[in-house]
Amino acid sequence: MSKRRSAALLTLLTVFLSGTVFSEDLTGESMKSLDGQVQEIKSDVLDIASDLRNLEERLLYPSGTQLAIFVAVEEQQDFRLDAVQIEIDGELATHHIYSFNELEALQKGGVQKAYAGNVVTGDHELRVTVTGKTDSGKDFSSSGTFAFSKGVKPKTIGVTLAEPGLGSDGIQVGDW
Repeated sequence: MSKRRSAALLTLLTVFLSGTVFSEDLTGESMKSLDGQVQEIKSDVLDIASDLRNLEERLLYPSGTQLAIFVAVEEQQDFRLDAVQIEIDGELATHHIYSFNELEALQKGGVQKAYAGNVVTGDHELRVTVTGKTDSGKDFSSSGTFAFSKGVKPKTIGVTLAEPGLGSDGIQVGDW
């Protein structure tokens, strides 16, 4: 065996034996103290992780550029919503295909956060395309283009959907 291997083995043996002696010297009192310290460290790590998430969100989504778009279904609507596509300034922002449970939640007054992202301040164009089936089973597709202005503060837009041809616009957009 080489001298290096012997020295490494001797070092490992010493560390192992000193660890064994150290663990035998621990009493119930000192174990409780160590457990308390571990819990305190865990709590500190969770606090730091929360602070980092908040910082990351502020860096990724500065308040001056934040835009959130929510989708809702007008009350008393029984049409089947299949999908919604949202474009901002001609670029796809989001596309969502609805499950039965999601549609049921929207029909009961629920709201979906469809998009959260950044846009620069100024005037923009929002295009919403909706596909689905009327309550009589007929397929429909409806689109609308809407202008909106983004100021310095965060902006929230609501898209309210209704079955086309029922006397109200199928797609209504407004500030929330």
